[in-house]
Order: sequence, then structure tokens, then C-alpha cells
Amino acid sequence: MSRADDLRIRDYLGHILEAIERINRYVVNVDEVEFYGDEKTQDAIIRNFEIIGEACHNVERYHPDFAAKHPAVPWVVAYEMRNTLAHGYFLVDMEVVWRTIQTDLPGMVSQINRLLKSENTST
Repeated sequence: MSRADDLRIRDYLGHILEAIERINRYVVNVDEVEFYGDEKTQDAIIRNFEIIGEACHNVERYHPDFAAKHPAVPWVVAYEMRNTLAHGYFLVDMEVVWRTIQTDLPGMVSQINRLLKSENTST
């Protein structure tokens, strides 16, 4: 049994929120042009997208009923993005990464916070 087997839904959701919070800290007061020119920030953000994707995958893998009950959370899309970033690193489009930060992460934060407040996430 791996450590991932022992983690609860609440743990995975917490990992997602923590990674999003880090991404948001990395881009505070950073505009799009600065982002494209800052490889360190890009690398840090990509790492945190990998964490988000892996945590989403673990929710689906170890708690499939919970994931199915909440289809609005982009469990699969986040994992697919993680795979592209980790394995297709030569194909990474920083414009897509920037747009995801600006348009998708705020909604994901709201969704995850709602789940943490309303659901039994102790399993």
C-alpha cells in the first residue's frame, strides 16, 4: 500500500488549493509579458500544475464515487494538463498556461473550497 492510498479526499483537495495558492503568489504583480520572460516562474508554476493534476488523478483513482459526484471539477482535464507538462515538456504552450492561471484557477478555487465546506471529505 502506498502513502497515496492512505490520504483522504480532504488531503488531496488541500494539495490542490495549496498548489493554486502558490501559483497565485508567483504571478502577483506579474503581467503576461513578464511571465513569458521569466523561466524560473514558469518552472515553478508548471511544477504546481503537476501537483494539481496528480491530486485530481488521485481523487479519481482512490475516491471514484466522490469524483463522479462532482463532475464540474476538472479532474480529468487537470490530469491531462499535468501529463502534457510532465511528459510533453517540449510542447508546453506558455500562453495556455497563462490563460489557465487567469481564467480557470479562480473557478477551481471556488469549487474546491465549496467541496471542503459542504462535503464529507474525511474518507
